[in-house]
Amino acid sequence: MSESKPSEQSIARRIIMFPLVRAIIAIVMVSLATMVTAKLMTAAGQALFGELVPELWKLTKTIITIIAAMLAYSAFVLYIEKRKENELSRAGALEELFLGIAIGAGLFSIVIAIIWISGGYTVTNVHNLSVLIIPFYTSLSAGFIEEIIFRGIIFRIMQESLGSWIAIAVSAALFGFGHAANPNATLYSSIAIALEAGILLGAAFMYTRKLWLAIGLHFAWNFTQGGIFGVAVSGHTVRGLLNGKLTGPELITGGNFGAEASIFALIVCVIAGIYFLILAKKRGHFVQPFWLRR
Repeated sequence: MSESKPSEQSIARRIIMFPLVRAIIAIVMVSLATMVTAKLMTAAGQALFGELVPELWKLTKTIITIIAAMLAYSAFVLYIEKRKENELSRAGALEELFLGIAIGAGLFSIVIAIIWISGGYTVTNVHNLSVLIIPFYTSLSAGFIEEIIFRGIIFRIMQESLGSWIAIAVSAALFGFGHAANPNATLYSSIAIALEAGILLGAAFMYTRKLWLAIGLHFAWNFTQGGIFGVAVSGHTVRGLLNGKLTGPELITGGNFGAEASIFALIVCVIAGIYFLILAKKRGHFVQPFWLRR
């Protein structure tokens, strides 16, 4: 009986480490940690404040939920993959995070500037700074949790076996069509998200092999859209610092889905994505599929 244990453990280990199984385990762990923490924080907020929960508490809930997601991911890496966790390493974290924020804000500012020059964007009002808290915590949540799931889990695990190109293509498609149920979404908007965000964020992760740059990019792109320029974020209406209005051909403005579905967003982000792919290639961070490895 004792002689069969190593073999049984080896088989169980191989099953757990199979890429699809491993990805499912990781997604379940992160999702459960996120949902349970969010529900507990929501219940605590209602117990403390009743139905009128202050936005500051919602920000606190978001931060604690993000921490729970990060801890769940780290636990998966440590106890399931049994390796040192590098994707959320503190080394260079702030530098990469703020670089991503600068790039994400810059890219969307370029997009909205082109739409404005084309006559598709106008500002009808300016709100006070207090409106920024809601787009801040919603963008923060999307930036962290979606990047952990789509780049830290799906892209990374797929890249290890199927290589970088297939991982980019599949994770980008999943990310794009993951927004298909959003308000005002269309087939084109899902394809646009896949091409502009899926490729860019995957390339940013490949370049650093850590999540911080991609998190900063994702957060700033969303926050700049809704929080600063006041346009819809992936179909969701947002009240921002500027009360922005998009008018004109949907190809230029993105229509009711928002500027992410604009042809200009697609062009700007694909160019940026290609740039990061080139940088990743120079660093030797491309991975061949398993059948091409010697």
